[in-house]
Amino acid sequence: MEKLRMTSPDLTEENIDKLADLFPSVITETLDADGNPQRSVDFDLLRQELSDHIVEGPQERYRLDWPGKRAAAFAANTPIAKTLRPVREESVNFDTTKNLFIEGDNLDALKLLQESYLGKVKLIYIDPPYNTGNDFVYNDDFAASTESFLERSGQADDEGTRLVANTEANGRFHSDWLSMMYPRLKLARNLLKDNGVIFISIDDHEIGQLRRICDEIFGESNFLAEIVWQKRTSPESRKRIGAGHEYIVCYARDSRNIQETLFPLPLGNADKSVFGNPDDDPRGPWVSSDFTAPGYRPNQMYEIVTPSGQVVAPPPGRCWMNLEEEYKSQVAEGRFWFGPKGNGIPRRKTYLSERNGKSAWTWWPNSEVGHTQEGTREVRDLFDKNGPALFDFPKPVRLMRRILQLATRAGAQDIVVDFFAGSGSMAHAVMAQNAEDSGNRRFIMVQLPEAVPELSDAGKLGYRSISEISRERIRRAADSIMDTAGVSPGGFDSGFRSFHIDSSSFVNRLRAPDSIAQLDIEGLAATIQPGRSAEDLLFEVIQDWGIEPTLPVTVEQFDGSELLNVDDGALIGSSQTRV
Repeated sequence: MEKLRMTSPDLTEENIDKLADLFPSVITETLDADGNPQRSVDFDLLRQELSDHIVEGPQERYRLDWPGKRAAAFAANTPIAKTLRPVREESVNFDTTKNLFIEGDNLDALKLLQESYLGKVKLIYIDPPYNTGNDFVYNDDFAASTESFLERSGQADDEGTRLVANTEANGRFHSDWLSMMYPRLKLARNLLKDNGVIFISIDDHEIGQLRRICDEIFGESNFLAEIVWQKRTSPESRKRIGAGHEYIVCYARDSRNIQETLFPLPLGNADKSVFGNPDDDPRGPWVSSDFTAPGYRPNQMYEIVTPSGQVVAPPPGRCWMNLEEEYKSQVAEGRFWFGPKGNGIPRRKTYLSERNGKSAWTWWPNSEVGHTQEGTREVRDLFDKNGPALFDFPKPVRLMRRILQLATRAGAQDIVVDFFAGSGSMAHAVMAQNAEDSGNRRFIMVQLPEAVPELSDAGKLGYRSISEISRERIRRAADSIMDTAGVSPGGFDSGFRSFHIDSSSFVNRLRAPDSIAQLDIEGLAATIQPGRSAEDLLFEVIQDWGIEPTLPVTVEQFDGSELLNVDDGALIGSSQTRV
């Protein structure tokens, strides 16, 4: 029984609870006057969350720390002068699709998505660099002030220089990786709904550090699982102990919403095969379970008379699962099995018709969710079955679909984000799952235009960047799903709007785009970047208004001009002029 508090509310604890919900990273542990650990607020980190410059603070406390952490936290909060520019020729079904593919730095993309998708995303999945010593990490040159950061972020830069090698010889080997991940995860948390969830693939190199920064950013209480995925079918012969697994770390936005955060997995044929109906129960196939529980509870130690007249009692050290009244009620419903002769220990029935799924384990064998070779084969089959592999060890679609089945529902219009899109496995999985269960999930993929070496297999085929291959994979996957599943082109959303991250279309602007009542292009020409179209300007206004960039855009004729009509009149702009 909970004790009565007998005091007025502890407002300090209530305030800490409120801060923990807004800024989980500022909650830490300190010692009280008696030397006992207590929950407290890291005011240096709180100041950093509310500051426009890097804040120093020497106080010692329990936390994960590394050189550059404050700069990484600062980078998450610093605004950028960039925009999403639509690229129709790279898109599929631009005017009708609800899916997005964003080419550019994912830190920029996460910032640009903050207003439009704040608190709207149901599932985030990422497969970031694992920091094996051979990986590349983002070269985040964090600014020391808002002014210098804005000055740099407004300039066009060579995206190919954003990735740098992170070898084990680097003195900041772990620090650089942590500094890359920290601001991106902080921004990702903002996008999640209250019942949202994030899954992160990782291996042994940084699993410890990843868990600790996720505990800080999402809150330790919101940790759900550390899943072990069997990624290989056989051990690596060149190693004494070959890695046969990777991890998938799972955190909720708020674990108190767990019933709406994760859902039961569908039953497979193997699951259904254990159900039978030896007594011709009119309610159909069933499976029985033990009706005893460990321990001794006097009111659950009654005798039971079986259909054959035999009297049975609980086995030594155990009692019946329910009180006698509840047992009798379930017997009247025919929910017990006493064996083929009617004289066995009672077992309670669970009917197949009552099972809406099953719980997931933290062990995901490749027989259920695929392996890396399967992922490689899937990409090769889409491009050329006898050709080269264009990606190294892409995640299999079955693995992505397992995550979708756990975290999304068919009819909920759930938004799925992957800001390390790579080969596009998650986009492929979203379309495949929608085609199977008539769902309407939507995806947002983000991929840096990482250059493809000219002499690589992909380079020889004419591909210039990872993002280009990823977009093509999504196009081909959509066609393949329609062919193999027999789904009509309108049976699921097989398209995507392609956007490139670029500097703002407005220069030296005195007014924000959303303050312009009429898009008088010629009158605003001095404030617009050369080469920008009215559609570029329109989507920047959409972005500044915090409207989703998937709203329908139609072209209409008015007084001899073409007008871009967004969401049936929400925004209207001329499509005639390019300045």
